[in-house]
Amino acid sequence: MKRFLSSLFLTFVLFSYSFAQQDILHHALAKAEQEGFSGVILVAQDGKILMEEAIGMRSFETQTPLQTSDVFELASVSKQFTAMMVMMCKEKGMLDFEDPVTKYLDIPYTGITIRNLLTHTSGLPDYQAIMDQHWDKSKVAGNADILEYLRKYQPSMLAAPGEKYEYSNTGYVLLASIVEKASGRDFIELTREWIFRPLGMKNTDIRTLEEKAAVPNFAAGHLKDSLDNYINANKFHSSDYTVWLGNRKGPGRVSSNAHDLLIWDQGLYLGKLVSEETLEEAFTPQKLNDGTRSYYGFGWELEPKSPFGRMVNHTGDNPGYKTIIVRYIEENKTIIILNNNAYPDLMKLVEAATLSLRKW
Repeated sequence: MKRFLSSLFLTFVLFSYSFAQQDILHHALAKAEQEGFSGVILVAQDGKILMEEAIGMRSFETQTPLQTSDVFELASVSKQFTAMMVMMCKEKGMLDFEDPVTKYLDIPYTGITIRNLLTHTSGLPDYQAIMDQHWDKSKVAGNADILEYLRKYQPSMLAAPGEKYEYSNTGYVLLASIVEKASGRDFIELTREWIFRPLGMKNTDIRTLEEKAAVPNFAAGHLKDSLDNYINANKFHSSDYTVWLGNRKGPGRVSSNAHDLLIWDQGLYLGKLVSEETLEEAFTPQKLNDGTRSYYGFGWELEPKSPFGRMVNHTGDNPGYKTIIVRYIEENKTIIILNNNAYPDLMKLVEAATLSLRKW
């Protein structure tokens, strides 16, 4: 992301004037379409959609075209919803960011706080590696199983808590489990009750494989086979973990569409879920043990200086899917891209959308 930002700033300075009369974004989209991009892009200002377009196929195998309302797997973009659930629990007096994780969960690791989990500074090992090595893949694992295997095999910590930033899906599994322990409720149902329904995100949910299959406008993720044809990513062995880890909660599994993500984006401005003070904490860099700072807040990557002031964003990557939401929070500008055929140059589209926003 940092490399992308450096490139973006340079491009912004060098080309924003020379391309002032050219529709930069549509030019970039046309090029992406020629390169095979399949997905939906939405650009908004103050919650008003400036441009929205669907390119490619909901299903390459049936040649069903994508629609702008189609639902995509968000992958790690889901983490902002998990972080919000933790923030809402905090405001309801159910937990504190400085609470030790062991107050809520039986894990063989000490000295880790909820704040460490939120900001990827826990130093926890990768749960997926230990599950891949030992789990019976004829069964579907959930958070309780993941916690059990962390206790059973006790893989070593990667770093001391607060020592450094290291992206951790394990941390977000633990956060969802902490929400359940603190609230006494199921994480999925509580997320529906606290976030999706109040905001009117009618296309958004944490769905099982069966529930996804029942959504008629669910955009399948696609990868290329040996004949260079796009086929459903679920047919690849590399996608198997999405099945045998299909009951995990916290690091992913939210599915949504661009319209709902814009509703979510605007709901954050309106303070419908948590106070401005709590949200500001979510957008504040984390101080590490050595006094340096990590630019990941609570479910968001942070950039203090962008072409439009402070920016927060997050990407997602699942078999066949690449997603991103970019929020220029000082000017209420939003970019959402949902891709379902593993397009490798998503950041070029973000860059073009950012340059186009300068004209709007």
